[in-house]
Amino acid sequence: MLKRLILLTLCIALAGCHSNDRPAPEPDADAQARKLADDYLEAYFARNPDQITLYGVPGRKHDKLPDNSLDALKVWQTREDALLSQAKQFNPADIKSQTLRATYAITREALDGSIAMRSCRYELWTVSQIVNGWQIQDGYLVTIQPVGTEAAREEALARWGSLPKYVDTEIANLRQGIKEGYTAPKGNVRIVIDQMRILLSGRVEDSPFASPAVRDKDPEFKKKYLAVVKQQINPAFQRYHDFLEKEYLPAARESIAVSANPNGAACYDGSLRFHSTLPITAKEVHELGLQQVEKITAEMREIAQNSFHTTDIPALLQELRDDKKYAFKSKQELIAFSQAALERAKVGARSSFSLWPKADVIIQPYPAFREKNGPNEYNPPAEDGSRPGIYLINAYQSEKHSRVEDESTVFHETIPGHHLQAAIALERKDIHPIGRYIGNDAYVEGWALYSERLGDELKLFSSDTERLGMLSAQALRAVRLVVDSGIHSMGWKRQQAIDYMLAHTAENERDAASEIDRYIIWPGQATAYMLGMIEIRKARDAAQQTMGAKFDIRGFHDRVLEDGGVPLVFLKEKIAAWAAAGK
Repeated sequence: MLKRLILLTLCIALAGCHSNDRPAPEPDADAQARKLADDYLEAYFARNPDQITLYGVPGRKHDKLPDNSLDALKVWQTREDALLSQAKQFNPADIKSQTLRATYAITREALDGSIAMRSCRYELWTVSQIVNGWQIQDGYLVTIQPVGTEAAREEALARWGSLPKYVDTEIANLRQGIKEGYTAPKGNVRIVIDQMRILLSGRVEDSPFASPAVRDKDPEFKKKYLAVVKQQINPAFQRYHDFLEKEYLPAARESIAVSANPNGAACYDGSLRFHSTLPITAKEVHELGLQQVEKITAEMREIAQNSFHTTDIPALLQELRDDKKYAFKSKQELIAFSQAALERAKVGARSSFSLWPKADVIIQPYPAFREKNGPNEYNPPAEDGSRPGIYLINAYQSEKHSRVEDESTVFHETIPGHHLQAAIALERKDIHPIGRYIGNDAYVEGWALYSERLGDELKLFSSDTERLGMLSAQALRAVRLVVDSGIHSMGWKRQQAIDYMLAHTAENERDAASEIDRYIIWPGQATAYMLGMIEIRKARDAAQQTMGAKFDIRGFHDRVLEDGGVPLVFLKEKIAAWAAAGK
């Protein structure tokens, strides 16, 4: 017995020694997917500290702006490449958790899409009057900058004290762009020059960049912060204005097409890939747009016959644009009309969702420097509950604004659209944080456009006039497929694009021009709305076909929204699997 015990002990010891020589087992795919998302998100917030404030991420500082230098961009792109290599080291099919499959899909899409767009060199030529312009991003960010404590005040001074350096770096990047042949179109440059002029006019306290001082009660902080605006920020804005007007505008390109820049065709292909998450060509986008315009026009014709006693759609759209009975009398009336639609949606959409956010959403008009050119815009609530979602509404020249599309826009921007999607994601603590903060345009805008149609299903529209406005808004997104691809890959002129939009939507000429100027400076982004909605609707129709009477609209909506901003291909496959399991 003693001999056997000695031999057994010896065997165990030898086995233990042998096991120490073996390589450690590979982590499973779930752990690898989680680590990849952890690594990406940490790198993303280091690269984009402004997003920490936008989403109200708990436990983080609000003291930095992104580093917009070209050297910092190279470092980030190297990091992206390393993360993509990390993503390729395991097979996503081996991930067992459905939630982590979504996590991997979001992370991989963020990497693939960003890398696909590198040929654009946007860092060298983005002079934009909309949300991809630095003055627009920061002009909102500063209004939600945390204040009210000593630590918050120090962070505010640190962040916005660095803005002049950011602006000077932006000027240096644009100068480099001129040298390399990358420039923005002259028309967009002129709009930004006007925005900067408005920002610099009036009292310092009235600038959105004075917001932290206006909102904080500490007199010493107010004095310090306003001094930063007056002595540092405004002079930097003046330098940017003067640079654009005197140096950049003469060098800016005449052509509105991104194809006029180096590698412009590749840029447009990459931008379509980035914004749509789909392998789709400019020609396919254009043809799909033409088909959708024809289909939606037929739907308009049905309402026109029943409620307006006409089949002449262009004439009816013209009447909706020009007849004063469809216009608002004041900015206050426009906002009240939209507020009433939001309150109706809060009640009427509730039964179609099991997931429902705690965060509220409010409506605010744009600040003065943005109202001429700002499209309606949604900004998410703070994750920490300190701020509601905000729908920035364009109430500029309300007496010239037709009301017919406004209800549809409310449902798009708030409930059941952007606010429902974004707030649900932020409040989903059982998913990886990447699902709360990282998304893609096709999913986000596709959902919001789907929500406009859902509003019609739920009978949220107040009349057939507003239902026709919903179809006009749908037609606008179909028109975007036509004109965006037309401008950037088929030689369309600006006025040609405006005329096409006026022929197929109730947009007035000023709004149509503003829309077209947006597509010119942000290639591909406007295509994401209709492309995303089509894929979401296809997934729903296929699920209904599979499940028959067992199909539950609440279950479908919850499955679409529960993971955050997944790419469309993943969403389609997920819904198909859900439907097959539930039939």
